[in-house]
Amino acid sequence: MQLDAFALSTTGRRAHNEDAVCARPDLGLFVVADGMGGYEGGEVASQVAVGAIEELVARTAGDADVTWPFGADPRLDPVASELAVATRLAAARIVAAKVGPLAQMGSTVVAIRIDPRRRLAVIGHVGDSRAYRLRAGRLERLTVDHSLWEQLVAAGAAPEDRAAFPHRHVITRALGTPHAEPDLRVDALAPGDVFLLCSDGLSEVLADEVIAAALARPAAAACRALVAAAYQAGSTDNISAVVVRVLG
Repeated sequence: MQLDAFALSTTGRRAHNEDAVCARPDLGLFVVADGMGGYEGGEVASQVAVGAIEELVARTAGDADVTWPFGADPRLDPVASELAVATRLAAARIVAAKVGPLAQMGSTVVAIRIDPRRRLAVIGHVGDSRAYRLRAGRLERLTVDHSLWEQLVAAGAAPEDRAAFPHRHVITRALGTPHAEPDLRVDALAPGDVFLLCSDGLSEVLADEVIAAALARPAAAACRALVAAAYQAGSTDNISAVVVRVLG
């Protein structure tokens, strides 16, 4: 199986970039993290999150007998368990670094771990960074934001006008907080699947049809088109995207 992948992150209209991204086709690992806690804390938290996840997956790939820092969940698929442990490691490292000016930092994260041998994709996320999949021309969101807005939607109590809701950006889970458990899903891969991971600086301003049209392009062109479209649509946040296309 071959993967066409590309990652792009920009400051957008902000002075500092609190997002971090990872695209490692050799590991089948792709990550977007969106930090919070002031520009210094946000930058550190997102980089710590991505670095910890990449480190654990790389260590596992290089040593089948590696010892994980946390126990595996026997109820999970092995790759899902790996991603859960990697996310837990990221959360622990952020908590350990929360001192001084970094005391309020935290991060969202969304990651895809592809197992080419079994043709599976495991998607894990904490917070409101999202994963989408384009399959046979149909775009599907694979994650549900951990946010106050989504809780209101689930309860049937969401206001009609989301844009006017003042607390729509409040998240209910984040790495570095007591509420950092990832949601995980395991999906079979199909030839031609295209995945998008993104921060809310992109998903907040782009309609599904714009995202779907961009994902019809090769990964690098799709990433650039999506980031440019989000900026042109008025995004006031950092803008990050990782696109992964399954070629065979």
